Amino acid sequence: MKKHFITSIVSLLIVSLFSTSAMAAGHGNGKEIRTTVMSYNIHHGVGLDEQLSLKRIEDVIRDSGAEIVGLQEVDRFFAERSDFQDQAKELAGLLGYHYAYGANLDLEPADGQANNRQYGTAILSKYPILRFDNVLLSSFGDEQRGVLHAVVNLRGVHVDVYNTHLGLDAESRKAQVQEIVNLASTVKGPKLLMGDFNAEPGSSEVEALLASGLFVNSFQGIEDAYTFPADQPSETIDYIVTSPEVQHSNQRVIRTEASDHRPIAVDVVFKR
Repeated sequence: MKKHFITSIVSLLIVSLFSTSAMAAGHGNGKEIRTTVMSYNIHHGVGLDEQLSLKRIEDVIRDSGAEIVGLQEVDRFFAERSDFQDQAKELAGLLGYHYAYGANLDLEPADGQANNRQYGTAILSKYPILRFDNVLLSSFGDEQRGVLHAVVNLRGVHVDVYNTHLGLDAESRKAQVQEIVNLASTVKGPKLLMGDFNAEPGSSEVEALLASGLFVNSFQGIEDAYTFPADQPSETIDYIVTSPEVQHSNQRVIRTEASDHRPIAVDVVFKR
């Protein structure tokens, strides 16, 4: 009887140990944390058919499996073009994600409206966003640009996520890239920077960003990474760059006409 009791206790301990190990692996408590990241200029939710549909944007994100998403050209109570929606909040609600919003344009309310008209960028995350802030960047003769910075708790690993939409002229982009480098250099740990850079690979702006040593291009060496225009893309202007220790795989440009840009996504691995 005593021997049977001891055997039962040992069996329970073994089962408990394996269950705990399985739970740890399932929740990312091992040495590696995997997730999928997306960057998407959503053109305030209007597709090439000139129809507004956040549901289409949500479907693109959901189908990709992306868990951390940087969105550009996001309206908040901006105009009739987007039904005065708070688009970041709407999309986060549809996906069941957390979100952060950065207004680069903050204008007086439209006639008959109570809220300021805002336009900028957003970060959506399946995982909790611990804090965020939006930093305005130098903009010379172009609309105001900014970089949205959020700290995401990715299963115990705190990841600094930056999302930006750079200017249309090279002078502005060069200044903006340097300001982003200065900002990102003040924090330690894994980093993601994504956005519509409005610059091709090999441009002085993109090269300056990579030369900082803070980031590597997750699409480096990937051919046919064209994202704009969405119907017949011929330009590579959308990027996901990461700190050098982050591993990349399954880089893809997603075919969709839900916006005037195609989104990009990549699977990444963070080391503990």
